[in-house]
Amino acid sequence: MAQINDKAVGAALLAIGSFVFAYYSIWTLVIPFVDADHPARGLFPPQWFAIALPVFLLVVGVTGVFGFLSFVMLKSGKKAAKKST
Repeated sequence: MAQINDKAVGAALLAIGSFVFAYYSIWTLVIPFVDADHPARGLFPPQWFAIALPVFLLVVGVTGVFGFLSFVMLKSGKKAAKKST
């Protein structure tokens, strides 16, 4: 299997992150002030999604973290119960 260069992966992640940051910043900070009939408006979803998408991702992320923590705590509780018997 080919070895993946860490620098290449880091550069790709940095490029993707920079693009997402720039796109979201333009979408939320510039596009609301652009005329409704301007062609640049076609490159971006409706403004409602600029708030709904991060809120959805935050709720899913927090739910995932707490679900994982609950799973680990339940599993460690079962281990402790087995040791005590």
